[in-house]
Amino acid sequence: MATIRDERELIAPTVDRAFLDIVTEALDDGDHDRLRELVEPLHAADMADLIALLPSDERAVFVQALGGDFDPEVLAELDEAVRDDVVDHLPARDLAAAVSQLETYDAVYVLEDLDEDKRQEVLGGLRAEERVAVEEALAYPEDSAGRLMRRELVAVPQFWTVGQTIDSLRSRDDLPDEFHEIFVVDPRYHLVGTVALGQLLRSGRDVLMQDILEEDQRNIKVTTDQEEVAYLFKQYNLMSAAVTDGEGRLAGVITIDEVVDVITEEADEDMLALGGVSDGDVNESALTVTRARLPWLMVNLLTAVLSASVIGLFEKSIEKLVALAVLMPIVASMGGNAGTQTMTVTVRALASRDLTASNAWRVVRKEVLANLMNGVVLATFSGSFVGFWFRDWVLGAVIASALLFNLCVAGLFGALIPLGFKRLNIDPAVASGVFLTTVTDVCGFMGFLGLAAWIIL
Repeated sequence: MATIRDERELIAPTVDRAFLDIVTEALDDGDHDRLRELVEPLHAADMADLIALLPSDERAVFVQALGGDFDPEVLAELDEAVRDDVVDHLPARDLAAAVSQLETYDAVYVLEDLDEDKRQEVLGGLRAEERVAVEEALAYPEDSAGRLMRRELVAVPQFWTVGQTIDSLRSRDDLPDEFHEIFVVDPRYHLVGTVALGQLLRSGRDVLMQDILEEDQRNIKVTTDQEEVAYLFKQYNLMSAAVTDGEGRLAGVITIDEVVDVITEEADEDMLALGGVSDGDVNESALTVTRARLPWLMVNLLTAVLSASVIGLFEKSIEKLVALAVLMPIVASMGGNAGTQTMTVTVRALASRDLTASNAWRVVRKEVLANLMNGVVLATFSGSFVGFWFRDWVLGAVIASALLFNLCVAGLFGALIPLGFKRLNIDPAVASGVFLTTVTDVCGFMGFLGLAAWIIL
């Protein structure tokens, strides 16, 4: 049998199937020493990927087998469903020991979905100052800056000199592992401004901090939604930003690390919501996924009945000309695809704030015009094709006209539906797709069958 060192050299540095098989073998054999040596070189993020690949019933066993060699940072890297699966099976004492080594933001992420009894048990195992910080964070609304911020920061009085500040940084035992700027505060701990580390190092030791601070600080309230936080970081190219409480006192700091997580999370939510699976996840159970998807599938079923009822109105026309039944899906599907393109662009523009009330109608007109031009090309092609296929140029003209009409409708409503939901303070990504599909189906069937009944029959 190959040695452990040989096994490492035979596999890729990333977590692949071969590596998973080796780890699973060590876990099944109860060879914990071999298991620890195998996973020791892994980064916390790669370790999280490995745990996610393990069967649900083996995840907690894997973590417990590592014992004191388990890196608590891994808990902060786990997807929500996997994290819950792991922490639910960890004893409160072990979980408290892991959480105590995390920054406040990561500790809140690990604890926020625990049931109240276990959460209190874990909090009881933390040091007093750690418990207070985590409890304060959990008291803020979910997805707010208060939940997102770190308490670990560097703040100095405005009357300190650069030399005093540098000496203080060198002597502090609780200095954050990473920070980008120093916050300057008044005696009441109100934020006065910030000094970038580069500016600090370029200044003489006798220079006062208040003389080199940057006053134009984009400080954020603890109640600010995380989407707003992400927008501010993107808009103003921030690396970090202060968070202040209701009275303007410095409460914490948000860094680009947290914001990258937020941007990824929000983008994933929007992408999943467009498919009606906002709560879906590859690591969720089948029952959880079913519960998340079923409501929107029921809504889609009801809207499909509406579309079918439109077809029923033209039942006699379809009986007279079977070609209508053959060609109907072309009009509906082309409208649906074109509408989805417009809807996707609109939802994304709303999320990034590139689309606002000031340019909404310009964007709507542009989308309608783009679909009109595409419609002309597609209508010409489809009309000619149908004319040759059925040797009926009138039928070709009907489908061309219906297709052109439906693509214009798709462009119009693909933009208006998300805008309407945004105006009603409803997430446009959640419900736009179902309603857009209904509009393009109904208008496509009505336009095509109505024109056919009027012109041909």
